[in-house]
Amino acid sequence: MARMNHKSLPRHGERGYTLVALLAVMSLLMLFAMAAASNLQQQDQREREKEAVFRGEQVADSIRSYYQYKGRQGVNSLPTSMDQLLEGIQRGTKKLQILRVSASRDPLSKSGEWKLISPTSQDLGGFVASLTIYTGGAPPAPKREFAALATLIPRVVDVLNTQSTNTAAGGDDTSANADGPFLGVASRSQRNSVITYYGIDRHDGWIFTPLFR
Repeated sequence: MARMNHKSLPRHGERGYTLVALLAVMSLLMLFAMAAASNLQQQDQREREKEAVFRGEQVADSIRSYYQYKGRQGVNSLPTSMDQLLEGIQRGTKKLQILRVSASRDPLSKSGEWKLISPTSQDLGGFVASLTIYTGGAPPAPKREFAALATLIPRVVDVLNTQSTNTAAGGDDTSANADGPFLGVASRSQRNSVITYYGIDRHDGWIFTPLFR
């Protein structure tokens, strides 16, 4: 009978070393996978935020067009619903589209509904305070056509006193939109952002308005 060559069998210590090495490799692969997933998630959020800014500024432009069409007569010339912007404005015998359907939807919130911001909203006052900080202490000057409306905005000395920063980050604002004219829109997402908009790093703090554009 041939004798077994014990040198050909892995020793107990070698088997243990192989197992540890395998676990180390698996752990590294898991870490790489988690990092890649996190980067993909962050990139996806960044793209949605860019789209939100793009759409929000289109809404701001449509508010300006509507206001001009209605004669620039203060709050009475502002829209009171998103449907009015989607309907467009009359140009002779035709309707001129001033807002795309896709821009009327908020890509950052689950509901897809923009929050309508009135000229007397504390949120708008907080946005002005944020702009003042962003520009180094110089209050932003409103466009001439909106000068009368700018006087209605509440003065917020400390941006930390605004409603958006008093609520904990995360989730969506599910409150109903108030009736009446609006001068801008904001996301209902209360999450922290990847990018900043005029130095603001929370979605619900980004107000898109033609007031200063």
